Amino acid sequence: MAFRKDGVPELRRVLPFDAVPGEFSLLRRAVRSTLGDWGVLNAADEAELVVTELATNVMKHVGEGVPATLVLEPRGSRLRVELHDTSTVVPKAEREATCDSECGRGLHLLASMSADWGTLLTGTGKVVWCELALVADAPCFRAQRAQAAISAYREILGARSLGQAVGSRVDQESAVTLIADVIAWLMFHGGDPDEAILQAQQLYEMREAS
Repeated sequence: MAFRKDGVPELRRVLPFDAVPGEFSLLRRAVRSTLGDWGVLNAADEAELVVTELATNVMKHVGEGVPATLVLEPRGSRLRVELHDTSTVVPKAEREATCDSECGRGLHLLASMSADWGTLLTGTGKVVWCELALVADAPCFRAQRAQAAISAYREILGARSLGQAVGSRVDQESAVTLIADVIAWLMFHGGDPDEAILQAQQLYEMREAS
């Protein structure tokens, strides 16, 4: 779900869910799909594990079936993961987690995998958050920029594609239309589309090989 501010697309995903085991697999799939959209799929395994731990802690320590919300947002070289719930009880990681200290073990795992983490009280409960390091290579950044452009183009074309997977027919049609319009723009301004396409291919192949 792309939010917009002042007409500029922002990379942010908000995923409401109920804290029951049956929804956790759906949540993990949504996380992987979102990171694929953003071109940082290499962080998906780590993010899925963190999200599973956070959601499990809500189920065990706030209540099974309670509503909660997962928020994903890239911030520079990090991915911020937030889990919002309705409890004001702030979890604590014990120094020596035992087999009975489920919450402590989960938070120790969270701390070990995260660049930073913490909790915040809100007007409706609390947020447990963490930030994962992102190591996205050049192709990932190019894919991220392209996805932002294609998502914006969907709206220009009036395509309602919420929930569409990356590489879907809607994505393909939007990408082809965008390329065709760029070719038309080049011709209108006296450019050479064939030369531009050749240079773009060479640039892609050069960076792909580096």
